Formats: sequence, C-alpha cells, structure tokens
Amino acid sequence: MITLDSKIPSGPITEKWDKHRAEMKLVNPANKRKYTVIVVGTGLAGSAAASSLAELGYNVECFTFHDSPRRAHSIAAQGGINAAKNYQNDGDSIWRLFYDTVKGGDFRAREANVYRLAQVSVNIIDQCVAQGVPFAREYGGYLANRSFGGAQVSRTFYAKGQTGQQLLLGAYSALSRQIGAGTVNMHNRKEMLDLVLVDGHARGIVTRDLVSGKIESFAADAVILATGGYANVFYLSTNAKACNVTSIYRAHKKGAGFANPCYTQIHPTCIPVSGDHQSKLTLMSESLRNDGRIWVPKNKGDKRPADQIPEKDRDYYLERKYPSFGNLSPRDIASRAAKEACDDGRGVGPGGYGVYLDFEDSIKRLSEATIAERYGNLFEMYERITGENPYKSPMRIYPAPHYTMGGLWVDYNLMSTIPGLHVLGEANFSDHGANRLGASALMQGLADGYFVIPYTIGHYLASDKSTKVTTEHPEFKKAMEEATAQTQRLLAINGKRSTNSFHRELGLLMWDKCGMARTEKSLKEALDRIPELREEFWNNVKVTGKGEELNQSLEHAGRVADFLEFAELMCHDALEREESCGGHFREEYQTEDGEALRNDDKFCHAAVWEYNGANKKPIRYKEELTFDNVHLATRSYK
Repeated sequence: MITLDSKIPSGPITEKWDKHRAEMKLVNPANKRKYTVIVVGTGLAGSAAASSLAELGYNVECFTFHDSPRRAHSIAAQGGINAAKNYQNDGDSIWRLFYDTVKGGDFRAREANVYRLAQVSVNIIDQCVAQGVPFAREYGGYLANRSFGGAQVSRTFYAKGQTGQQLLLGAYSALSRQIGAGTVNMHNRKEMLDLVLVDGHARGIVTRDLVSGKIESFAADAVILATGGYANVFYLSTNAKACNVTSIYRAHKKGAGFANPCYTQIHPTCIPVSGDHQSKLTLMSESLRNDGRIWVPKNKGDKRPADQIPEKDRDYYLERKYPSFGNLSPRDIASRAAKEACDDGRGVGPGGYGVYLDFEDSIKRLSEATIAERYGNLFEMYERITGENPYKSPMRIYPAPHYTMGGLWVDYNLMSTIPGLHVLGEANFSDHGANRLGASALMQGLADGYFVIPYTIGHYLASDKSTKVTTEHPEFKKAMEEATAQTQRLLAINGKRSTNSFHRELGLLMWDKCGMARTEKSLKEALDRIPELREEFWNNVKVTGKGEELNQSLEHAGRVADFLEFAELMCHDALEREESCGGHFREEYQTEDGEALRNDDKFCHAAVWEYNGANKKPIRYKEELTFDNVHLATRSYK
C-alpha cells in the first residue's frame, strides 16, 4: 500500500508557499556539512539543485551518464522560459500565469504547486541574468519577451532559438564553481541502475560506469532524481537518443508511485518523418508560431507547390477554428488540428503528413533581417535537414512526441511516496496536468532546483531521525547483486534481434495504439501485444560485447527492457481514464466539434500507480484534485 499525502499547506493560495517556508524545519549551517545528498541528472533541474544545495553547505554527489553535465537534454530546448514579470505591461501577473497553466493543463494539475511555480518564476529570470545568460533585449536594453501557445500575453524570455543551451550554461557555471570548491563530487559517465532503500527510506543508488563497466553503489541521506521524461517510449521523438525512463521506472519498482503515465505531449511543430532510416525527430520551436502562419490547401489532393496556391485556396485552420488564440493555440489543440487536416487528405509533402508553417507575411511586414535575428539558427537547422530555404518557401511541420507530463508522484515538498526520494523537473508529475504550455519546462526545472528543493529537502533532513548508513549495509550489497545479475542475464541471451529493432517495434506500436489519439480497442490491442514483445526480447535479443567495458548495446538493452515494462503501465493508465483531457485524447470522448470531452465527475484526479510485481497489473490510486481558485470549466480557446 502507498499513502498519498500531498502536504499542501493551509491558507489562501497566495500565501501557501511563504507560510510553508516559515514553518519548515531548518538545518543549521554547521550541520549541513554532516549531510550528503545524491543528485541524479544534470539538466536544468539537476544542475540547479546540486549547485544550490552545495552552496548551502551540503555534500553533493552528482551523477550524469554523459561525458559532461553540459550534454544534458535541457540544452535542446529552443523557444524560451516563462516568467510573470509583466515587462510588456500587457496585463500579465503571477495570477494570470497560474490561471493559464491550470487551464492549459485542462484542469488536471494540483493548484498549490502551480501557483508556487508562477510565484517563483519572477525570481528565476533575475537568477539567470546574474549568471550571465544572454537573454534577448529590446533596443533600449530591457529584456525582450515573446508570446507562446495558450497565453494572450508576452511572458516568454528567450535567447534566440537556443534558450535551453544558454540556461544550462548558466546552471553549469554554478555547478562548476561548486565542483571546484569540492562541495560537489561530480560522477560523469555513470548510469543509475537501481535505488537503494534502507528501512523504507531512499539511502543511495547503484550505478554502472559506462567506460569500465564497473558496478558501484553510493550512500547518502537523501536522493534526488532529475532525469527527464520518457517520450522515447515512442522510439521516434524530439528527445535525444539517450533519454529514457530507467531511473524513475526502477524507483517505481522499489515503491515510488507513478502518476498519470498516459499524459504525453505531442509537439505541433516538428520536421515530419522522412523515412524508416530515422532514429529521432527534430523540433522546430513553438516560438516560430509567433510569426509563422499555419495552413493547408482547402481542397483535398491539391498538390501544387505552396507559392502556386492562392490565398483563396488556403485554409489557415487554427486562425479559423480558434480566432482568439489562432496560431498560438495550446500544443495539444494545435497538434490534433494538424492531424485532422492531414487525415482529411489535405496534408502536404511526402505521404501527406505535413502542414505549412509560412513566414511570407511576416517577412513582408518585418523584413527578412528581423526574422533572421529572431529565428536564424532555427531556419538554418531546418535548411540543413530538409534542403529547403524557409525564407523562400514555407516550412513543413507535423506533430511528434516531445514532453511527458506524467512522472513519479510527489507531494508539495517534491518528495515521492518513498521517504527521502525527491523528484524534480520533467521526472515528476506535479505542475502541468494533462498538457504543458510552451516555455514552461525550463521554468519548472529551474524553479524546482533553485527555489523549492533547497527548502524542502532541509525540512526532510531535519525531520528524519534514521540512522546513517554506508555502502556496507546489506541492502546495498543486495542491490548490487541484482544489478549485476540483470547485466549478466542480458549478455547471456545471445539471440538474433538487435535492441534497436525491439525499441523501434515498441515505438511504432505505442504511436499507433497510444499516441496522439487512443481508443479502448487500440489500447487493449497494445496490452495484448506488449507482453508478447517483452517475452520475445528476453529470449531473442542480441547484446554484443562484455559487461566490463564500454558497451552501448548493453546500455540500450537495459533501457529498452524498462520501456517494454513501462509501456504497459502507460496503456493501463490510458485505458482506465475514460475521458479526453489535454494530451490524452480518447476518440470515444469528444464533443460534436471534435474537442476533448472531460469527465470531471469521475476523473478529476491524478491517477497514481503502484508496482505490483512482474507481469501483474499495477494497483491504481487516486489523488483527488480540488479547484478553489480556478473553477472547473470547459477549456475554450475560441
């Protein structure tokens, strides 16, 4: 049995976080040196947490499977980071950011967490500017803002089309300072294989050195997972190839509740699939929708080049269907609208799986130089991949798996159902509900790392009376033996199929059956097929090489094994949630005009799953969601 206690503070929502900070227990500065914290992951959430905790005086053991923390996938974020600064004087506020985020998530997020996110967003920008992050600026020197989907104000701070890279460099500089000071012990090229529990508390991890193959264990007083999302369950996604579900899924198998795994986001502006040769997809930032207009031919089968289709024969379908938000409609709505147009036979490009993102009007209005200043690196990337010049002809885009709103369940303190295990950023479920608004991922990662976990982990450490442990404890030895046995088992199969072939087959199955649209029939088909594929994997996968060396085949095999289990959990969650909300679109539950049809009477809750053993259906729990400040309403962007 798992217990869901959200630990939401009492009082008005505008005062909860300040009240909570005032009431939490503290660790005095001298005693902080007595505690060790493990941080797994070095993206924005992980680097921010590790550097902040080390600055406070804790001893931090930080782990990444990359050769440098700078290679974390946060570097790939393009468009910007939200903050309620109201620099544009266009009506923004902390309350409006809170409202937009709850509404954008289709009323499936916890209000208290979302308000705190909006509240600390204003501090994030100051922190990053102090670190030297080169945000775009107006002519007079003020920080510039642009618009993103799901909002009618300009609150997104950006650094051209490489915001994630610049923010990560800022966080990395803070982390490097602590590494130099000796307060952070950095472990590169080490992958977490398991979580170690002692008396029910998270007390360490087991890792594999990806160069030598050595399996080791590390002990601490608390563990933080900041390992990102699981969109690579679809094989083709905008995520880096190394992104995986392993850390959080293995923590789930040790008792951490997994919340809303079926909430996955399909990003509307990605370069379409070009063939079976592809191993990943490329994101085109949502910021492009500020100046690009999305359209398809009005008539089915119209194969004329874009420049030969006159205005009267073009359907600017987002502007037509959602006049209030137009091309800046939220991601889930824009993605489904693109799929609908292509399914109607009006898609463009090879196979008809694409829509146009056209900058002709903006170039005429603003000049090519202005568009290049705003999006130049994105246009260059698009041309390198497709061989087409987006200044001269429209981009072709199509939705693709991108972000995952589901993750390990956490309470208000960002602690999972396992005491001592804290989960940050995309790895947790807490802030985005059923759909993440653009430019909110970077905001959440830095909010969690810089401004939330330094308070809440101190409260846990000051409250915890457990005896300190070392890696000599029997639980560490047991966990290492299990990790070693798993590695040896994979190497011993010696079958005929590559790990990649299994991953690709699983990804296609998940995209078809549990992708942009799901049905009861498709989900049951997936639940029939996944166990068969998993059994074949464990009998016929070919893992070359040895365990005591650099072995990327072995690395991938472990991650695919976890995806083959986790995919089943996703489908169970999607099947049980008999409604459509945000990125979870069940075709049986839609309005007459094709919009998502929620069922608030039965499903106004977070679904939290408990691992129940191999090949057994997991156990479903509910955290009821209450909306006292943003009242439940049918989400409309028209």
